[in-house]
Amino acid sequence: MALITNARVTHDTVVLEMKGRLWVLDLPLRDMVQALLQQGCAFFVLDIAEVDYIDSSGLGQLVSIWASVRKFGGNLVLFRPCPRVRQLLVTTCLQTIFDVFEDEEKAKAGVRREWSPS
Repeated sequence: MALITNARVTHDTVVLEMKGRLWVLDLPLRDMVQALLQQGCAFFVLDIAEVDYIDSSGLGQLVSIWASVRKFGGNLVLFRPCPRVRQLLVTTCLQTIFDVFEDEEKAKAGVRREWSPS
């Protein structure tokens, strides 16, 4: 299933509801985030509850998007990953880069936390 995204924008915060597979054949997510950054959005909550598969290209895309958002002074967090995706984040040690939340309000607050590069 191709990745389907729905953006809910409130001021400079975006909740991206995602459904399907994030893999090598799906690049619209990157383009969507770039367009939202150009519109002044800086804080992204990716609701990935209905993303059932992410391949290495999809992981690379998430990291690339995260880096782009950081360059704009923003942040990106993940919200409600399914057990399979959560295990993938642990296996690849990406849970150390991405903050992961189970509650949307906490995710919206967490995306605005202070951050300083190491």
